[in-house]
Formats: sequence, structure tokens, C-alpha cells
Amino acid sequence: MRGFLKSFVHAGRGIAAGVRSCRNLKVMLAAAALAAVAGLVLDLGAGQWCAVVAAMGLVLAVELVNTAGEELVDILCPEHDPRYGRIKDLLAGASLVAAIAAAVVGVVVFLPRILERV
Repeated sequence: MRGFLKSFVHAGRGIAAGVRSCRNLKVMLAAAALAAVAGLVLDLGAGQWCAVVAAMGLVLAVELVNTAGEELVDILCPEHDPRYGRIKDLLAGASLVAAIAAAVVGVVVFLPRILERV
């Protein structure tokens, strides 16, 4: 049980390190906070909350993986190598796909609620 609990400490340190070192993760956290506030203001239903939280979690998780992958590439190959550059591009592409999917969820969930109030 102690090892299980310790894994949460390690995970928390990883998240904190990602937030400290990655500008994009900070932007995505701010966007997630804004979406949460908007969800409260617009009184989302349970299904809508599930979609929004899943989208936020996906984006943040993929960005953490992207950050870890890019740091690993930088350690393995400090000088420029197109093969490693391709890996970094693929990692960034995964983050972009997750962010676009989250934006679509945001439009589908929030836009009708906003239009109801106009």
C-alpha cells in the first residue's frame, strides 16, 4: 500500500515539473480552468461535464507525454538530428490533435448554451 501511495507523490512531482517547464501546459491549464468556470456559469449537465472533463484530461495528459518525450529527445540528442526532429514533430502533432478535439467538444457543448442566453 505504501508503494501505491508513493506513486501518487511521483505523479504529482511529474505534473509539477511539467507545469514549471512547459509554457503550452500552462496555457492548456488556463484554458481548462476557463472551461470549468464556463461550465459552472452555463450550468452544464452531467453528460456535458463528462465530455468537457474528458477533453481537458486528454489534452493535459497528451501535453505531459509530449513534454516528457521532447525532454528525452533533448537528452539523447542535444545536437540537431532530423530523425529526432521528426519524433518531436510527431509528439507535437499528437498534442495538436488532442487540442483540436477538445476545441470541437468545447464548441459542441458551450456554443448552444451561450446562444440560449443571447
